[in-house]
This record gives sequence, C-alpha cells and structure tokens, in this order.
Amino acid sequence: MTAQRQESYRFRLGSALFATALALSLGTFCRVEAATTQRVVVDRSTGLAVSGFDPVAYFTDHEPRPGDPEFELTLEGVVWRFCNASNRSFFAERPDVYAPQFGGYDPVAVARGVPLAGNALVWIVVGQRLYLFDRDETRTAFASDPERYIERAKAAWPKLQQTLAE
Repeated sequence: MTAQRQESYRFRLGSALFATALALSLGTFCRVEAATTQRVVVDRSTGLAVSGFDPVAYFTDHEPRPGDPEFELTLEGVVWRFCNASNRSFFAERPDVYAPQFGGYDPVAVARGVPLAGNALVWIVVGQRLYLFDRDETRTAFASDPERYIERAKAAWPKLQQTLAE
C-alpha cells in the first residue's frame, strides 16, 4: 500500500470510528429523550389524556370522539376531555372503568415490560375495558388472544409503573 493510500485509509478509519461513536452517543440521547416518564399517557403538546378524545365515547358511541374544552375534568393531575356533561359525570364516578387500561400504554408492549404510548385512534374494548395500541399490528395480536396479553400486562404493569414518574 502506498503512503498516500495508507494515509487515506487511516483517515477513513478514523472518520468511521468517530461517526460510530457519535451515532452511539446520539442514539443513547434519543432513547433517553423519548423515554416515557408518565403513569398516564398525556399528549406533550396539549397536556391532554387520550389525545383529547372522550374516553367514555368509546363505550357509548363505539368510536373515538374529540372532547370539548367546555367539558374538562382534572383527575390526579391529568386533564381529560369529554363530549358532554354526562360523559364527564360517568367518568368522574368510575374512572377505573372508563380510563384506558395501563395508563393508555399499549398492553402488548406492557406485557413485554416496555412503556409504549397507545394511540387514541387504535383501540379496542374488551371485557368492558378500553385498551389503546401503538399500531394496528399490536391491536390485531391482542385481539387474537386478549386474556393472554391482559394477564401478562397485569403481571408486568406494577414493575413498569415504578419506572414511570408520578
């Protein structure tokens, strides 16, 4: 190898090592930045649970409906919106029934011990409980055997909650 090629090789090798180190450090930073730190999923831009959708509407209307700012309820520091006053009252009386299970985290991910926020538009009601999913594929997997995923998610949830901020 000529001296010029050796110098070029060392430069490329040094650049590659630097780029790898930079990518690893940025990857770690991004993972930390994207880490979930809430016990209930709250939209970071609006501060609303369930992205501002009415959690009771999933049961009464069988579809997600945007909540109205006029019908808000703050419960344990989380802001929920509702379509009307009666939905707000139903929720206030029984948040354990109407709030998304596992704080709105995808139950398939929770079963694996991962806090992955659910999407208000990717949902299912099973056993009179609302579950939100990150994507259609996890909802389909869950729907194929909900009892298995619920059991696993319930087992993993207490430990996972400890990693989330209050």
